[in-house]
Amino acid sequence: MSMLGKTPQPSPACPSTPAYAASAKVQPRGVKGRFRSLKWWASALLLAYWHLAPFIRWDRGPGAPSQAILADMAGRRGYFFFIEIWPQEVYFLTGLLFMAAIALFMMTSLVGRVWCGFLCWQTVYTDLFVAVERLVIGERNQRIAFERAPLSAGKLAKKAVVNAIWLVIAGACGIGFTLYFGDAFEQLRDIFTGRASPATYGAIAVVGGLCFLLAGYAREQVCIYMCPYARFQSAMFDEHSLIISYEAWRGETRGPAPADRDFSGRGHCVDCLACVQACPTGIDIRNGNQLACIGCGLCIDACNQVMDRFKLPRGLVSYDSSANLAARGENRAGGLRLLRPRTLAYGGILLLVASVMLARLVSRPDVDVNVLHERSPLFVQMSDGSIRNGYAYKVLNMKGEDRAFTVRLAGVEGATISVVGGENGVGKAELQVPRDSVGDFRLYVTIPAEKVASKSMPITFVLVGPGREVKTETLFAGPEK
Repeated sequence: MSMLGKTPQPSPACPSTPAYAASAKVQPRGVKGRFRSLKWWASALLLAYWHLAPFIRWDRGPGAPSQAILADMAGRRGYFFFIEIWPQEVYFLTGLLFMAAIALFMMTSLVGRVWCGFLCWQTVYTDLFVAVERLVIGERNQRIAFERAPLSAGKLAKKAVVNAIWLVIAGACGIGFTLYFGDAFEQLRDIFTGRASPATYGAIAVVGGLCFLLAGYAREQVCIYMCPYARFQSAMFDEHSLIISYEAWRGETRGPAPADRDFSGRGHCVDCLACVQACPTGIDIRNGNQLACIGCGLCIDACNQVMDRFKLPRGLVSYDSSANLAARGENRAGGLRLLRPRTLAYGGILLLVASVMLARLVSRPDVDVNVLHERSPLFVQMSDGSIRNGYAYKVLNMKGEDRAFTVRLAGVEGATISVVGGENGVGKAELQVPRDSVGDFRLYVTIPAEKVASKSMPITFVLVGPGREVKTETLFAGPEK
């Protein structure tokens, strides 16, 4: 029988449900305890560093920047106390990023997501923004009721106050960022007097705007959906990694607290949801370790408060390894195992990279040379038959003092060298290079025709300075033989 003209019916096995459910805004409950205190201390230290570090002074001599930590874009250099990084030494930055990644992997394998829970800027500023909401609107239940309440003048006024304080905090974050790219005192004065550059105000707007949006409105969505670290952090865990865990063997079977406070024959979990309400990402740790768990330990503080109320042992939700959790469930002794193949591998790589970078930093030269042969023309034949080549000769003086150098040729008989606008001698030329700068010179090398063995022969420039000799090989072009 033909099915034409009939309306297809939905299959009972495939109910019509939305493929995406909008997440509800998480309103974390305020708690007190060891982990909450650690988070406040970590936030205070990080924010103090962020805003005060640019004002630390460091004497580098006359004419040099006196800021201890500075990314000098105009001077194309980076400073970190006594360390000075030039553009051609960008490999130091690569090494630092690699070390940071390995340190994060090692930290995760040892103590779980302590970075996410205590040190990440998203966590720090989200905590600060939630504290503002708590101060202006109230605790969790009051904030939930406030969000559900119809729009009114009072609601608009409180929202305006909250957002205004958030904007001040976000603006301070953006200003703190810009202070690392110029003298902090001058930058701060120019920003508040309207004399800073458009790029400075643009950087404040971008950094501060991201802080406002991510910490004020995105919050846990950043940790759950935007941060890539959550996707691969579990690959760094093993049974001895410290993570937030629920002791199901002790907590189940859960249920409301008995009226007589007698917990014999049942689990210690009273199903109060305090751990869920305290979680900044809104997960239920009793369902096991999850991608959205940032390892902050606030659920531990919340659960311990409940256990204290019912005179039960603390640690139903604990910060421990799964191996110790299993050992306690079987009445066996546990313990921390910090030295494991995984952590030793991370530590070895970290030590190796740090040693290579330190050795390079200590032994790096304070002068560098770059030679570029002129392309057009490759050579010029002089009236006496000799052949002349031109070179762009650059000398990088990385010391804080003016230096005089002598450049000569090695291994070529009868060659003469001259520098445009400089002092020339027989077979050598004098070069003056100011401190912390690149000396750019045009050199001419002239060799008798009979000494030019081929149309492309190797020559060596030798730069001689105070306690330093730098040899640079290049080519000398001549006519076809």
